[in-house]
Amino acid sequence: MSLLHKIALTLIPGVGSINSRLLLKHFGTPEDVFSASIAQLTAIPCIGEKTARSIQQKDFFARAEKELDFIDRYKINVFYYDDEEYPKRLRNCSDAPLLLYYKGSTELNKQKVVSIVGTRNATSYGKELTQQLVEDLKSQNVLVVSGLAHGIDGIAHKACLKNEVSTIGVVGHGLDRIYPAQHRSLAEKMLANGGLLTEFPSETVPDRENFPKRNRIVAGMSDATIIVEASITGGALITAELANSYNRDVFAYPGRINDEYSAGCNHLIKTNRANLITGIKDLGYLLGWDLNRSDQPKQATLSLNLTDDERVVVDVLSDQRVLAIDDLMLATGWPQSRLAVTILALEMQGIILSLPGKTYKLA
Repeated sequence: MSLLHKIALTLIPGVGSINSRLLLKHFGTPEDVFSASIAQLTAIPCIGEKTARSIQQKDFFARAEKELDFIDRYKINVFYYDDEEYPKRLRNCSDAPLLLYYKGSTELNKQKVVSIVGTRNATSYGKELTQQLVEDLKSQNVLVVSGLAHGIDGIAHKACLKNEVSTIGVVGHGLDRIYPAQHRSLAEKMLANGGLLTEFPSETVPDRENFPKRNRIVAGMSDATIIVEASITGGALITAELANSYNRDVFAYPGRINDEYSAGCNHLIKTNRANLITGIKDLGYLLGWDLNRSDQPKQATLSLNLTDDERVVVDVLSDQRVLAIDDLMLATGWPQSRLAVTILALEMQGIILSLPGKTYKLA
């Protein structure tokens, strides 16, 4: 499949992340999509005649060729959604971008990935919490994801640089610019131990509607989203809601009841949309990071009369310390419904344990 066709598919108005997957599921490849007739295209749900004619006229290839030149000139990595380098956690989200543009030096599929987000109007309380959290995360070999915005995002990225923690800034524009401009130097420094990631091609400006799209990548590519400070209407709450919709863990630091920039965190905790944390110990426990591995062989499981599906899950877990539900889905290649039934059966037999953070291990 040519990168030109992949880029062109993402440039068509009316064909977003979900519809592009519908088209690919039906036709197979981007080349096949552009070769389809109007009748074939309009037979796909959500593809109207106007969109079908746009696809058939192939008006977007000149723009896609220009993007290829930009990619080559500035050595941008482009990850298609089924590439090995594509963030595996994000791939499991139904609205994951078809393409990601990336410039940086760290791989996006580390064993531990967390996002740290919050208000653009960080207080000294939020700044101290963020800096301490990142300092404590250093020993965990974590990849920290945030949005390169003013406030908590920028503080998190800077703390990562100081503590040599890998960090990715997900932006709501093309990689030919940096927004906010004050973070240009920060972004350049991040390339040495992290990078910049976006779904938007060059020349895309940071319009307001791009930031919720940016936020879904922040939430989707992480095991957990940590809200440090947020107002009740802050964008960080959108990220938290997205993380919850993706079945990700959400954590929030509590604040005083009359503090504007803790109101969002307190609301998330009060409504059970976030777990309350006060530091790395809470985070480690809830995500299962502080669990000790038993090196004793699981002899008891060898003689059990397991079904074929149960044996597959046991074999996968026998080679790992702890696995998240997304990793189990990737390892088995099963849909979530099939995996959930098998996990439940194994839990009922006492063969596997369900741990905090939607992770599992052999009992």
